[in-house]
Amino acid sequence: MTDAITIECISPDLDFGRYEVVVTLPTFRRPEHLLKTLESLAAQQTERRFAVIVMENDAEGREGLAAAADLFETGRLPGLILIAHERGNCAAYNAGWQTAIERFPAMQYLLVIDDDEIASKSWIARLVETAETLAVDIVGAPQIPIFEGNGQARYARHPVFTPHYARTGPVPILYSSGNVLIRRRVLEAIDAPYLDTAFNFIGGGDSDFYSRCREKGFTFGWCTEALVHETTPARRTEFSWLNARGLRNGAISSIIERRRRGGTTDRFRRLAKSAALLAASPFRSARLAFDTKSPVIGLYHMQVAVGRLLAEFGLVNEQYRRPEQN
Repeated sequence: MTDAITIECISPDLDFGRYEVVVTLPTFRRPEHLLKTLESLAAQQTERRFAVIVMENDAEGREGLAAAADLFETGRLPGLILIAHERGNCAAYNAGWQTAIERFPAMQYLLVIDDDEIASKSWIARLVETAETLAVDIVGAPQIPIFEGNGQARYARHPVFTPHYARTGPVPILYSSGNVLIRRRVLEAIDAPYLDTAFNFIGGGDSDFYSRCREKGFTFGWCTEALVHETTPARRTEFSWLNARGLRNGAISSIIERRRRGGTTDRFRRLAKSAALLAASPFRSARLAFDTKSPVIGLYHMQVAVGRLLAEFGLVNEQYRRPEQN
């Protein structure tokens, strides 16, 4: 992995040994929003010493690097910017997490935020406090959508936009890496690459990572108060995108199950489970449509069930392959 990483910018006189918290921030062709995300980090109200690693994942264009360099070169934000030369979100995360482990010996907590998100002012403080209070290894928190365009907030109750949990406390597992804290000991116990790059353009590398963490006995928590606001373009409220996301989510669940249990008998069990979910999905979708008063939202359970079944036959949509459509 090291050959796929180039450090391009480091804050002046950066003392790598003094930071307990390192925030990792992947970016790909969102320079304007990247600056908003970084401003929200600069405005954090916390006594924790933190540094920031920006992972530029466009090795050719480097718009994020160009936009953010001044914040680091002037020392306004402590940390560094690197180029993750391998394309894909898993590759970008891996580059940042590996660099954090290798460069910051005092780091105890690795945090993740995406370049389309704005952190609340107590974001760092709340995540670390929850990890310590609950004595868990990994803490997730809500990503609250801010919809662009008129009237798109009617999809706020769609399952792809709603938080997985409603209360702060221990939870069985997490599903998203867009707003999360991971203790150092987790990364030291999981072999690199941390996220499987086979998921680079499908998505789901984070879910697969959490599944492996749970198998090793690591524990999970949720912090409702450590929210981020996620800018959600109008494209993501179009039916084609919502349909692709539902199919993809179903495919990911099938792929992860297959990786954990890949025998012939297990395949028959997965097929039976997928068939049962497909049979039940019209009733679940009808209930969701009634509860949300939206037939489009209601289709989600059917889309997930179909996606699971298609994945058993190798039909998986790489939703992140064309970033302009995502």
